[in-house]
Amino acid sequence: MARDYRMQKRAEARDQVRERIVEAAMRLHDEKGVVPTTFAEVAERAGVGPATVSRHFPTLGDLVRACGAHVWQEMRPPTPDTVASVFAEAKTGRDRLARLVEELDAFYARGAHRLALAARDRELVPELDGFLTAVEAGVEALVREALAHTGDRAHVIQVVVAFCSFQFWTQFTRVDLAPAELTQLKVKILEYALKAARQV
Repeated sequence: MARDYRMQKRAEARDQVRERIVEAAMRLHDEKGVVPTTFAEVAERAGVGPATVSRHFPTLGDLVRACGAHVWQEMRPPTPDTVASVFAEAKTGRDRLARLVEELDAFYARGAHRLALAARDRELVPELDGFLTAVEAGVEALVREALAHTGDRAHVIQVVVAFCSFQFWTQFTRVDLAPAELTQLKVKILEYALKAARQV
């Protein structure tokens, strides 16, 4: 009985150290990005030795995957299995585009800083590429669901996906309009893009 208790306590302590390392790494990644952050810096921030970090996370990829699981929960990106509910109340095509815009605005606002940093290091860290690929798949699923009633051809969907990409969307942060006006503008841009793509 006492042995089981000690083993449980050791496992709890190990989990707490692991969590401290992940939290420290996430803070450093937010400050500097993934690639510039060293294991030694993570160890110092977490209050452990570098060997402890390496024991829990033998590779950068292991650490990025652990951080990514936390970031995913905080960021809450759209996923293929959740997108249908977004449009449950939308009655018209314009309503569906407005919901698409609102959902993307909310998601990109939650994730803007981390998405930008991840994109910067994407080519250097396969796990970041995998994370961003999953995010992009969720955005595409959201677009497909928004246009599900249209029967549009593949290239039309792809055009709207391009307009809904993080890189394109974040350019709107520089536009000096009230939020409601900006939402209307984005809906109109998507309507024009759809019209043009359907004519090709």
